[in-house]
Amino acid sequence: MEETFKFRPRFILCSNGYGLVSILPASPATAGKFPKGFRINVATVTWGPLNMELGFSFALLNNSYAAGCGALAIGGIILIPFALKFGRRPIYVISTAIQFGISIWSAKMQNVADLMLVNILGCIVGALSEVLVQMTVADIYFVHERGLMNTIYYWFMTVGTSLAPLAGGFITLSQGWRWVWWWMAILFGAGLIVFIFFYEETMFCVPQIDGVPVADKSANPPALTKRDPDAPESAHKEDVAKRDMLHYEAVQVDYSIPKTSYWQRLSLWTNSPMGFDQLLKHSYRPFLIMFSIPAVFYMALEYGIITACATVPVTTLSSVMTLPPYNFGSSQIGLMGLPPFIGTCLATLFCGPLSDSIALRLTKRNGGIYEPEMRLWLCLVLSPLIPAGLFMFGIGLNNGTHWLLPAFGLGVSAFGAVPAASAALTYLTDAYTNIISDSIVGVTFIRNVISTMFVFALQPWVDKVGLQWFYVTFGLITMAIMMGNLVFIYFGKAFRVRTASGRDTRD
Repeated sequence: MEETFKFRPRFILCSNGYGLVSILPASPATAGKFPKGFRINVATVTWGPLNMELGFSFALLNNSYAAGCGALAIGGIILIPFALKFGRRPIYVISTAIQFGISIWSAKMQNVADLMLVNILGCIVGALSEVLVQMTVADIYFVHERGLMNTIYYWFMTVGTSLAPLAGGFITLSQGWRWVWWWMAILFGAGLIVFIFFYEETMFCVPQIDGVPVADKSANPPALTKRDPDAPESAHKEDVAKRDMLHYEAVQVDYSIPKTSYWQRLSLWTNSPMGFDQLLKHSYRPFLIMFSIPAVFYMALEYGIITACATVPVTTLSSVMTLPPYNFGSSQIGLMGLPPFIGTCLATLFCGPLSDSIALRLTKRNGGIYEPEMRLWLCLVLSPLIPAGLFMFGIGLNNGTHWLLPAFGLGVSAFGAVPAASAALTYLTDAYTNIISDSIVGVTFIRNVISTMFVFALQPWVDKVGLQWFYVTFGLITMAIMMGNLVFIYFGKAFRVRTASGRDTRD
């Protein structure tokens, strides 16, 4: 894969519509991300006070959480086509403004309708994150940088998932559960200001201009000299390269073209040449891609089970560790978010640069030809850590062991999840760059459907077989799915060749 141009704005600020904002210069190999899951996961620590003040049962609260997961599945299908038509910037800005309003609504919650609507509407808008960030990464970063960028993105996602309950627990104890949402409104308000004044559009529509290097079809390419059978292969390749270079016209760059002004770069939208009929097509195209390209479907399945490995323990903590022998309060439940946070940080430091380094090394061994499947080796090696952590967590809770064992299990599982999630996203970005938005919409749909299924099934499943055997079964299912990486390491290129004809389109 050869890339010759990337548009790099001064700042990159990527939102998932859930929580805290981070802004970093785009020139280093970093990109700001919103911590994923902050908004939906911070709600779990408020369930006890909600139960006491408003009378919401824990079954209802669990169902509201699952409804939010379901809404995450459809949000991208509805809204991402507008990001393809009008650019990334307006969708980031509008979604953050909507989340600001929903946070205020959550702070004034009074009844079941409020509970369900804030979860469903907030997650529909929040679903944009899981696709828009990948689109932004594909917009501005080269192939050899995407492994690190997707790892950083997943790190911020896990920050939201793991540290949101920690912060929310202490806020609930000191200021009351409504102030959790008032603080969310404050953070979204600050994020909205930053988006409006600092986030520049990353979608680049190539204009039709003179001076673009095009093949001179009127001229015949110079003939190759007869190849000497004793000459090295490299000499023949150089001859071919010289022939191809002579077949192109020179490019004249007009340096008098003025740079766009600050306010021009911050225009609310960029109208692409896409027609509204094409916009509608992007609402159903993700499903066509997902079920016609094996890699997209498998990565969606893998990413979905990894996400479930993070969301299912969160709901288990709130329902199990509040009971004997643990008797944890809101702040202690929040502190259980530290082990996955630490595991994710260590994995990010270790796996992010290593993913790109392994890809570069394997590319050199492959004669300078990069294959996206090279990303999957690191994932395959570390994937057993995910079920191992789930076993420690579930068996430890079931047997009432010291809290250190389930906490350590959460950290181990989080460490193994980082390279797996990063590899899944980076593999799709590298292999299917031209259709990455539609591909990630399909991935997001499947991933959140899987999370919703496991959250809804958690309680009846545990009632049937017990907490220990639920997590043993869950871990084995996870391991079986992760082993599918072997299939794509050896046959992924063949799958890509077979599906190449229908994927290289940007409309």
